[in-house]
Amino acid sequence: MKLIPFILVGFLFSISVQAQLPNVFYQSLVDQVSYTEVEENLTELAGFGEKTLGSAAEENALNWMKDLYQSWGYTDIELHEVNAYGQSGYNLIVTKTGTLYPDTYIIVDGHYDTVNGPGANDNGSGTAVILETARILKDISTEYSIKFIHFTAEEWGLFGSYQYVEDIVIPQNLDIRLVFNIDQVGGVAGQINDTITCEQDESSPHHNNSESAAYTNDLMNYMETYGGLFTDLSYAYGSDYVPFQEEGFVITGIYEYNVSPYPHTPQDTLENLDFEFIHKVAKGTLGAVCHFAQATETMGIHEIDSSKIKIFPNPADRFIQVNTQGNEIQNVQLMDLSGRILLEEKFQQNDFQINTSGLADGIYILKISNGNSVSNQKIIVQHK
Repeated sequence: MKLIPFILVGFLFSISVQAQLPNVFYQSLVDQVSYTEVEENLTELAGFGEKTLGSAAEENALNWMKDLYQSWGYTDIELHEVNAYGQSGYNLIVTKTGTLYPDTYIIVDGHYDTVNGPGANDNGSGTAVILETARILKDISTEYSIKFIHFTAEEWGLFGSYQYVEDIVIPQNLDIRLVFNIDQVGGVAGQINDTITCEQDESSPHHNNSESAAYTNDLMNYMETYGGLFTDLSYAYGSDYVPFQEEGFVITGIYEYNVSPYPHTPQDTLENLDFEFIHKVAKGTLGAVCHFAQATETMGIHEIDSSKIKIFPNPADRFIQVNTQGNEIQNVQLMDLSGRILLEEKFQQNDFQINTSGLADGIYILKISNGNSVSNQKIIVQHK
């Protein structure tokens, strides 16, 4: 359904090109994505049958997913009641707490309800991808918190996500960095499924569209780098990111490029999927979530003594000089205020220079890390 391609301006590609190089640690996690786990979980989901709001099949799928998360060791598990047309069911929300920004969230979401069939593709495929991402990240430290959300009643008009935003997000004033929606990524059996559609916000309100475009550009890079897939750029509509988008949150999402004719029919079955494609989508998704949530190798993260880090000139014009006064540096990242990585370099020396001539005037964050220690420094770029 989402087939209209758009082209991002060259500036976005120029600042995101670093993401095309795989992070060694993230790649080691991506290598753990299991074809068997994805296939078995998707088979289990489809086996529950038609999972409409309020049905026994929906409840059985919900309880099975909850038990699965508990078996992996997750403890922060919530059920959020959803009501529509005289029926009720539940959203499933599983939270993984971040180490540096525990109150700022990456939401990874997709719906698990179905209509007129078992929904192997729509949206068993997206659900299985989310589950595999959560399984691998369980004991991995992330700087930002992650909420894995399985919405119900999407097929009835996005009731699950609308009510979650109305009941939880707005009243609790949740600080959401990004909403990453995964819907119908099963491909079409018998076709060449080598492309994934990545979706950006092009709707009103428009103030956050540029951030969505930047994150979606990064998402395309991650899908290519970690999933080995080609990417197509389209616009976001008609899925569970919409209620967040309407409230001004930054969104992105993925959807199959070869659109299956079987969703919402009894033929939306395992036989009509491409499991190899879903496996690649799961790899790309995990790589993307690692970047979005800033996964790290160690659970214990400590602040580097900021007094030992000298940055000049600041404000900067064409460059900044950084001196870490004896700290052995492993990684340096330059980010905008949304957390998007504009530059990533490794320096062995304690004194180095970063080119800022291509950056727009504004405030940036320089993140310096060495193993389990990190320092975030504010940089001001002000061209003369």
